[in-house]
Amino acid sequence: MAGLKGELRDRRILATVLVSALGYFVDIYDLLLFGIVRIPSLKSLGVSEDQLLSKGLLLLNMQMAGMLVGGVLWGILGDKRGRKSVLFGSILMYSLANIANAFVPNVEIYCALRFIAGVGLAGELGAAITLVSEVMSKESRGIGTTLVATVGILGAVVGSMVGDTFSWQTAYLVGGFMGLGLLLLRASLLESGMFESMVAESNVKKGSFLDLFTSRERFFKYMACILIGVPIWFVVGTLITFAPEFSQQLGVVGLVTASKAIMWSYVGLSLGDLSSGLVSQVLKSRKKSVSVFLVLTAVLTFTYVLQSGWSAEAFYVLCFLLGVSTGYWAVFVTIAAEQFGTNIRATVTTTVPNFVRGSVVPVTLAFGYFRGHIGMIPSVTVVGAVVFALAGLSLWKMKETFGKDLNYFE
Repeated sequence: MAGLKGELRDRRILATVLVSALGYFVDIYDLLLFGIVRIPSLKSLGVSEDQLLSKGLLLLNMQMAGMLVGGVLWGILGDKRGRKSVLFGSILMYSLANIANAFVPNVEIYCALRFIAGVGLAGELGAAITLVSEVMSKESRGIGTTLVATVGILGAVVGSMVGDTFSWQTAYLVGGFMGLGLLLLRASLLESGMFESMVAESNVKKGSFLDLFTSRERFFKYMACILIGVPIWFVVGTLITFAPEFSQQLGVVGLVTASKAIMWSYVGLSLGDLSSGLVSQVLKSRKKSVSVFLVLTAVLTFTYVLQSGWSAEAFYVLCFLLGVSTGYWAVFVTIAAEQFGTNIRATVTTTVPNFVRGSVVPVTLAFGYFRGHIGMIPSVTVVGAVVFALAGLSLWKMKETFGKDLNYFE
């Protein structure tokens, strides 16, 4: 703990952690904003009531497809050009795209801009976690990445408040201008010393995404990193984003809104991120911390789909608890950063969370397919069972990385 206090007294390290956290705050605000303003924005563009769900899925999938593209793009750039450049390049891109979102005239342009915003949103978290992991000591980096995630997750809470208080156009403008404001802090950040040392190594292959698929060991390690995080976005991308539709199917008494469901789940996520990070430090194990939260998420997910006739207030409590249980996001992304060498770390740490976010595409497609055959609740139950089984198997096969020295090349 004394080492951590000393690191945070270093103004450059402290600034790096804080700016990374604020960048993730704006990232999450913008990422979840569409879910918050989905219904009012689509209605104002003339979408009929019976098309709200299908058009919402289309826009969500466009955003997530952009994140898949952006994850690879920014990850490679992070290993070739530096962590700082990606951090601020991605913030600039998604900020401008979200300002443009406030002026969309139709669903087609809305789709295009959500794709562009998705590309921009893909870079911030991976660059932030890689940077913080490399500028802090191996004993303290878990606390640093936990602070980034805990502060960042609160962006969804602010997004919900802004979305409820102002028009959807204003909500997009707020997010865009918050991001542009962060660009003024660029000079205060440290660049990773590990990256700067690697630049001098001309014989080291940097940012080769394809190298993750040329080795059986690297491939399965990479897939395991992705699969342990999919339950988080299964919950966020289906159970929480489409809470109004699920609440009707489950006979919830009272009105459930997407903005409040997202707000309460992300209040829980912030608490969960802080808790899971501290648990991993106390237990000195990333795997044990994720195991506890993964089991809790599975239990609460099946409570969600099996309950019926609850009040809207009780439903929001369940959304909050789901947020707490899925709050192992900080530990999960830290695991990804710790699994691979410096020359490919940004590529992995940027692509893994974005492939997890992008998993919403196949998950919602599978959900939509089964929904047409067996109904809404049975379909989400089947998809959830598969997601949790794959995550559990991946975590079991994964190596522990707590306290691992990160200064090496693949």
